[in-house]
Amino acid sequence: MHLTRGEERTLAGEEGPSRQKAIELLVALGDIYGAERLIPIASAQVSGASFKTIGDAGIRWLEEMGAEGYASVPAMVNPLGMDLRRWRSMGIPSQFHSKQVRIVKAYQSMGLLPVYSCTPYLAGHRPRRGQHVAWAESSATVFANSVAGARTNREGGPSALAAAIIGKTAEYGLHLDENRIPRVMVEFESIPAELIPIAGYLTGKAAGNRIPMVTGLNMTPDDHKSFGAAVAATGAVSMYAFDGERAKGRRAQGPYDEKICMDSSDVKRCAEELMGGSDWDLVAVGCPHCSVRELRRMALKLKGKKPKKDCDVWFCTSRKAYAACPEAVSVLRRFGKVLCDTCMVVAPIEELYSRTATNSGKAMVYLPTLGRQKASFRTTDQLLEAISR
Repeated sequence: MHLTRGEERTLAGEEGPSRQKAIELLVALGDIYGAERLIPIASAQVSGASFKTIGDAGIRWLEEMGAEGYASVPAMVNPLGMDLRRWRSMGIPSQFHSKQVRIVKAYQSMGLLPVYSCTPYLAGHRPRRGQHVAWAESSATVFANSVAGARTNREGGPSALAAAIIGKTAEYGLHLDENRIPRVMVEFESIPAELIPIAGYLTGKAAGNRIPMVTGLNMTPDDHKSFGAAVAATGAVSMYAFDGERAKGRRAQGPYDEKICMDSSDVKRCAEELMGGSDWDLVAVGCPHCSVRELRRMALKLKGKKPKKDCDVWFCTSRKAYAACPEAVSVLRRFGKVLCDTCMVVAPIEELYSRTATNSGKAMVYLPTLGRQKASFRTTDQLLEAISR
């Protein structure tokens, strides 16, 4: 792997131990994956922000890096394990809170932006087409590659932080043209819009570690958000191509290893298999975080209705979206908690609930595993009907 003179000085420790540790990690990854060089990045997005997922060892590492390490490019932080302002109402234990605050302070000391969202592209940090970035959140990575047209691998939390500090990443994987070619075609026919998350769930399973070309789905930006999150959760997929002007060149780059056709009956059958029971402790919406449009749409559906109060309700969103639509938030707060900074996947949900319903294909993967929940899938409208009268 070729390093510039400046990079060699950093590797030798001439710019301090934090930058030395950061570039050592990047060089090691580059050597593993056969990268020839480090390339500049426009931004980083760092996961490993919840105490639930990184534990005490993660805190110690962050505090060591934060002793004198500092981000050299705009770098956003993924969701935390709690809402920084409403953690008590969530039922978060004080011990968890104190550990989470240490993580927040460590990232702040390194100059990372306190976005605390899995949708940084909705919070003013959408990369431009062709830009190289180093993003770690799986759903954000898919969106960046597939919809924004940027270039990033699915980084781990440590490698994304290292890239943020150095301002570079190793040039391999999806940073290279030859690794961005679709290898499997997934054709959908007559899929209801409310089942787009399930279409993503099935696409990830079918694609495995191959980039899929997806046809037959007319998706809005919010649909892409939920579709891509599910694709990344069920498959080792950090990018998909899709119908449209941008996809034409990539579509012609076949042949494909495989062609898979799915119609509405296939998707509905999968949704039915994921339905589970209806005796929920929690209804959780916002994985990935709800957009302004989604918050307003749900508020419009619930306006004039009364809450049932049969179970707790979480609407998870970014702080920017929360601030952008106070009227919608006011309506939604009558039915449950509108939470920022966190989500049902990285919060210590297993200490609070055991049966959760969600509209997220991604959450249907992680709730039973990371959250130890009996998870039930419902469409957004079905959930809104369930919590209102």
